[in-house]
Amino acid sequence: MRLLVILFLFFAPVTCLSQSTDQQLAQHYYGNGQFDKALTYYERLFKGDNSKFNFKRYYECLTETGDDKSAEKILKKISSRNKYDNEYTILLAKFYEERNQLVRANNIYDQLINEMAPSSRSVIGLYNLFKSQGKAEMSYRTLIAGRKLLKKSYPLNFQFAEYYGSKGETSKMMDEYLDMIDYHASYQSNIQRVLSSQIDFSQENSKEYDILRSALITRTQKNPDNINYAEMLTWLFVQRQNFPAALVHVKAIDRRTKSAGRMLYEFGNICIQNNDFSTAKRAFRSVIEKGEESIYFMRGQNALLNVSFLEITTRRDFTSEELNETIQDYKNVLEKYQYSRVSLPIIIELAHIEAFYGDKGKDAITLLQKAMEINNLTDIEKAEIKMKLADIHVLHGDIWEASLFYMQVDSDFKYEKIGHEAKFKNARIFYYDGEFDFAQSQLDVLKESTSKLIANDALKLSLLITDNFGLDSNYTVMYWFASADLLIEQHKYTDAYVLFDSILNEFPAHSLGDEILLKKARVMQLKGQWNDAIKNLEEIMKYHSDDILADDALFQLGDIFQNHLSNKVKAAAYYRQILFDYKGSLYSVEARKRFQEIRKALPLEKENL
Repeated sequence: MRLLVILFLFFAPVTCLSQSTDQQLAQHYYGNGQFDKALTYYERLFKGDNSKFNFKRYYECLTETGDDKSAEKILKKISSRNKYDNEYTILLAKFYEERNQLVRANNIYDQLINEMAPSSRSVIGLYNLFKSQGKAEMSYRTLIAGRKLLKKSYPLNFQFAEYYGSKGETSKMMDEYLDMIDYHASYQSNIQRVLSSQIDFSQENSKEYDILRSALITRTQKNPDNINYAEMLTWLFVQRQNFPAALVHVKAIDRRTKSAGRMLYEFGNICIQNNDFSTAKRAFRSVIEKGEESIYFMRGQNALLNVSFLEITTRRDFTSEELNETIQDYKNVLEKYQYSRVSLPIIIELAHIEAFYGDKGKDAITLLQKAMEINNLTDIEKAEIKMKLADIHVLHGDIWEASLFYMQVDSDFKYEKIGHEAKFKNARIFYYDGEFDFAQSQLDVLKESTSKLIANDALKLSLLITDNFGLDSNYTVMYWFASADLLIEQHKYTDAYVLFDSILNEFPAHSLGDEILLKKARVMQLKGQWNDAIKNLEEIMKYHSDDILADDALFQLGDIFQNHLSNKVKAAAYYRQILFDYKGSLYSVEARKRFQEIRKALPLEKENL
């Protein structure tokens, strides 16, 4: 026994080395097309290890060297040994087919199809094998036989759809997908995911989109009680960004499912996310029309007001009539529900609109002071009111009154997001007043804030002070700049521009040049003058592309083109530039997210993005 072990240990390395050498030589000759020489080594390798790889190489060398007799013999032998591996049997049939022995080949194909086990695994396995061998007709016959065999236990819709798709029979493909919903409604999300990869929703004349839309409309009309088709049709319109058309079906679904406005409310929020405020309003009005007994009635009213708030604060091209109408809508709801915790969000939004857009700051302050007297307010709700009061005091120039409110919130919520926001805004008060050292000490604390947005804002303001404070003995430039910054917060844009121009005229080479361009761009955005904002941002890229504000300019350019000028391709180009040219940017994560969203939504543009 001991002798046998010694002999094994002696010869084992020699055997392994021999196999390794054979493998290398076989691969070498095979790669060079010297199949006669490779044959010797693959035959030896196959005898030692009859794996599928070694077999295929050995079989290929036999056919390439013209030894069909040996090839047929080894194919018969191995397919007989591996009756449950149909790949060998299909290879044997192809062997006969390639030699015009069609009767023998077809007999094998027929036998494989006729002898399938009544299981989805068996049917799909054979279908995939035929498909991988390029046998489209046989793969289709397999599915037909499989559907009869399995009946309703497994309908094979996805496989049929795949086959019809490969043959360009789009209508049949869509029917198979939709039939799958009839088989089980739970497949709906899977089908939507598959269709999203096959339909270019950004293309105006999409054959696939038109066929699917027609099929869904037909099925919805024939089966008015089947909400699955209506849901699919709604989904289809949403993908195409056709929200008004989708709303028609959402109304019907909400009514049939007795959702009491839930589906309309959720759809309205989808419209808001896609900046279709008009359709969102119609959806929320439909929720309100359900009546006060609906649990979504109050939510619908609040959402309707919030849409008006978003229109004013983001669109920025509203008329005075639209502004007054919005303010009156808020007042009507507030009159109905009075001052309560439920109406507090409405009160705060109304105060914001009145102060920052309606030139009614005193009315806004009175409104918020009354809100402070609401019974049973939580501490966080009181803090929200104080924050809005402080913001309005900044707007009116009462910066130290604002500072008192910010300090109260900071003190009460040191470790909460609202407390960090208050500390940041209070630091800005000292920055506005020229107390740069104290402002920076507060900002340094906030760099570690758990809120990424506040931490980033604190870091930016800190860098601004660090880079520009004390570059001239009188601190004049920095003080002028901070004063102009305050004027922007107070919506005194003309006065801010005068100060900015004074800096550029008096100190033309000062490092604040790019900061001034960025602030001017912000003013243009606040006024809804997007093209003027673009000019200032492009100047930053032209003259200050190596400075720290270049990525800020790129991100703002991307945001303008994406959310205000509806040019997503151009927006993606700016986001892409951040990812490739400014890899350490604070905007990298958000830029990547937006870039990928746009790229996914515009598949035809992928090569250009």
